[in-house]
This record gives sequence, structure tokens and C-alpha cells, in this order.
Amino acid sequence: MAFQLSPGVRVTEEDLSLVIPSVATTAGAYAGAFQWGPVGEVTTIDSEVDLVKTFGRPTTNTFASFFTAANFLSYGNNLQVVRTIDESSAKNAIANASATPIIVKNDDHYATVSLTGLGEWIAKFPGNVGNSIKVSMADANSFVGWAYSTLFDSAPTTSTYTDVRGGKFDELHIIVLDGNGDITGTRETVLEKFSFVSKARDARNADGSTNYYRDVINSGSDYIRFANHTLVGTTSSGGSAVWGSLGENSTFTNTTSNVTVTLTKGTPSDVASDANLIQAYNILANDELYDISLIPTGNVSATVVNAVIANIATVRKDCVVFASPFPVSAIVSNTNAVTNAIHFANNQLTRTSYAVLDSGWKYQYDRYNDTYRWIPLSGDIAGLCARTDFVADPWFSPAGFNRGAIKNVVKLAYSPTQAERDLLYKAGVNPVVSFPGQGTVLYGDKTLQAKPSAFDRINVRRLFIVLEKAIATAAKYQLFEFNDAFTRAQFRNLVEPFLREVQGRRGVTDFRVVCDETNNTGDVIDRNEFVADIYIKPARAINFIQLNFIATRSGISFEELGA
Repeated sequence: MAFQLSPGVRVTEEDLSLVIPSVATTAGAYAGAFQWGPVGEVTTIDSEVDLVKTFGRPTTNTFASFFTAANFLSYGNNLQVVRTIDESSAKNAIANASATPIIVKNDDHYATVSLTGLGEWIAKFPGNVGNSIKVSMADANSFVGWAYSTLFDSAPTTSTYTDVRGGKFDELHIIVLDGNGDITGTRETVLEKFSFVSKARDARNADGSTNYYRDVINSGSDYIRFANHTLVGTTSSGGSAVWGSLGENSTFTNTTSNVTVTLTKGTPSDVASDANLIQAYNILANDELYDISLIPTGNVSATVVNAVIANIATVRKDCVVFASPFPVSAIVSNTNAVTNAIHFANNQLTRTSYAVLDSGWKYQYDRYNDTYRWIPLSGDIAGLCARTDFVADPWFSPAGFNRGAIKNVVKLAYSPTQAERDLLYKAGVNPVVSFPGQGTVLYGDKTLQAKPSAFDRINVRRLFIVLEKAIATAAKYQLFEFNDAFTRAQFRNLVEPFLREVQGRRGVTDFRVVCDETNNTGDVIDRNEFVADIYIKPARAINFIQLNFIATRSGISFEELGA
């Protein structure tokens, strides 16, 4: 405390209530090709319904990406999704059919591109699904006889905001429809309505929010962005005000008839190269921005999986990559499926405890297209880990009949026999097996680590991720404190109760925390460092059970046998 120059009472307080925080373990991350949605940015998705709304329905080219994400979400409720496209060919649909389309990837990108000459509107995201978007608007002059007038309460005229400032005719109604039915499956389905928006750029609603039609569309529409004003006058005040002028004393130009346009020239963007996918996944490498734990990779090559392992998992050290054998032809309807899966593990993938490989693909129903699809199982295996966190803890194995049941399975590409499972497991491939009357189950919990150690099991790898992440988060608050006995004792008193709790929840069998003068020597202190050694005995999941049944003669005592 500061020195006092005269008698008095000075009150201070010190916070010694710091605890080890809880850390997220169920958040997934996925990059893939979709037919719609923001490109090159992370979007949080919490359900399959949200996935469809944000990234569109599955198509011939996107179903593997879509269902990998959807399958994860059937077990968990937090998936960070990055959409990737071929930027050399993908374009947004535009209103002016004679103009050259451009690509607008997301909100940030929109602010940097020129929209001159593209017509009134541009599809919010790249892809040919934008060609189904139909936009119609009417003002005071064109409302009567407008095909969509019955969908609005009354005609647009002059807003209160503009009226009190001496202006006129600033209001618009705008409606967005699924013209061709490619978005919803039904032609002319109303997607969005925007009532009584204003042509005046300073227009405000009663609550102070903007009512300027450009800003309302850009912030509120899931399908379109503003590109150019439909009609503009020649003056900023008086009889013919430019759309986008201030409302004061402006009589805004009215349309002679309603303006209706179907967007066009959007080009497909649902195929992505390895380079595109790697670029999208690399966005997730920043552990300060994105808190993720589980990364399913879906239908991708070993090149992509290895890049995700190298650039994200082994750099962040707080997440696990999940992969399936690639390509589908190596597994589905292939008599060498087991050999091919083993070859994929041994000869193509990076060996690490931060990755998990399953044995194949499953056949599931695509209700959006009324067909059946072959889907890689990596989304399900990552999902099982998320569900294990909900029903138990991250340090429990996600495999077996208690927590390893796979959903939405019509059949597997192959269900490995005991002999095949022995071969797969030796190579670090986790078998997924269909048992008659018992369902389809993840029947292994190995990581891709080559050398035998505790870290060759999923539950141990995830246990250490939780411990390291949580304790490291709390340890940040020791920065810039003194490296003395008090600080070291404070750190031990912080960590030991947390580890006791994990021990009580069956995560570890024993532990020891060393943080004293033995490892914080004078040299360590002089280098402004702080050292803590945390020894952990992880709990091990049962992989092998032996049951011994012994027949005895009737006259034998069990006590004698026991002895």
C-alpha cells in the first residue's frame, strides 16, 4: 500500500478466489464446399436446420460436405463452419443480365468491391442458387396493381421521419422470393419482406434504428445485397430527389411501375480443390479467435488431412482431427477395403496423437433429394466425442456400446470381421462395426500415434487437452507477478483442487504438482521464468476383456480353489 503521511485508515482488497476455468470441449470445426453462404469466414452453426438456412441444401457436389457437418450436429450443437469455393469461377447472381458478374464472398469483401452497373441487387453469396432469387419493390406510385400488394398492410407513402422534415414519397415495400424454387423446393415462395423502408439515407425508425432501404437490406436479408439505386433524380432537394439523399425537404422520385427482377449469371461454386480447402481450414488456426476441439475432415484427400494436422492441430495443441479413408472408391464396393484403409493410415497420413482415423463410410438417406448417399464417418466419430462430453466427460472413451452408437446408418461400406478388426486396429484404424440387433458402433478408440504410449488413446489425448487448456488459461494470471514462495504456493493451491476434481470424476488415478524452489532455481527466476511440473497418471479405457470360466467337481470347496 502507498505510504500515508498522517494517521488514517486505508482499505484495500486482494482477490485470492481465482479458480481453474471450465473450457469448451464440444465445439467442432469444419471447412467444406456448400452451394450457398458466406465464404472464407467462420460461421457458428447449432443444428441441421441452421445449416440448411445458412449454407443451403445438399447437391450432387456438396452432399459429402453437407452431411459430414449435419452428422456432427446430430450429436453436438456447436460447429464452426467455413465455406470454401473455387474463386476463379464462382460468381454472384446479379440483377443486370447484360453486365459481367463478380464475386462477393462475405460482408467484409462486399465493402471493398465495385458494384457499378450490376443492377439494383446482387445475390448475397456466390453460387448458381442465386439465380432463383426474385426481388420486387413498389412505392407510392406503383403499389396499386402490384402483384404482391396483398401481402402488405397498406401502400407505402411518406414516412413520419421524412414528413416532419418536409420530405415526401420516401417509402418502399420490398419482397424477396424463391422464383424458380431452387432454394425451398417451391416456386414463388416468399423468402423475406421489408415493409415501409425509406429512400432517405438518414431515415430512422421510432427506436432509432436505421430505416434506409439499402442498410435494411444489407443487414437484414439472407439472400440479397444492395448494388445500385433503381431510380435517381437530378437534384438533392425539390421535385426529384436522388434516392439516398437526406430526407429533409426531399421529394423522392417515384417509380412509374413496380420494379421486379430475377437475378442471373450466378455460377456454381460447390467444388473446391485441395488448395481451397486447406486455405479455408487455415482460418481456424488462430486459437485466440476460435475455440474449437473437434475437427472432422469428411471427404478429403490425405493432403488436406495432413495439412490440417500440421497447420492446426499440432500448432494449437488443443484439438483433434478426425479422418476417413479416401477416396470413396477405395472403400465402397471394393474387396480390398480393409487393405486400402490400412494403406491410407500407414502410407499417407501423418502419425500423431492429434488425429483419429475410422474404418470407412456409411450409406444414409438424403431427405432433401430423396436418394441415398455414401458419407464418410469422420463427422460421426467427432460427433461421438461431443456427445461423450455431454453424457460423461472428455476423458471417457467415445467407443463401445455405451457411448459409441452411430446414427443414421442404412448400411456400412463394410463391417469388419474380428480378423479384419485385428488388422485395422494394429494400424491405428478404428473399426466401425454393425452388430445384428445391437446397431452400428465405433469399436476402437486409438489415435494415429505410432509409438505405444498413453497418448495412443482418444480419451487420454482429450484428457490432456482439457488439463493443459484449462490450467494454461488460469496460469496467465501469474504473468508479471513475483516468482516467490507466495506465488508458487498460490499456483499449487489453484491447480491441485482442479486435479482432485478431475480425479473424482475418474479422469486421472493420481497426480502431483511440483512448483517450488527445486524447479524455480535462481537461474530460472533471473530469466523471468516460472516453472511448474504437473505429473499425471491418466485413467485407461478397457480395450480387452478376459473372462475365465472354471468347471469344478461337486465336492470341491470354492475357498480351497481360491487358496
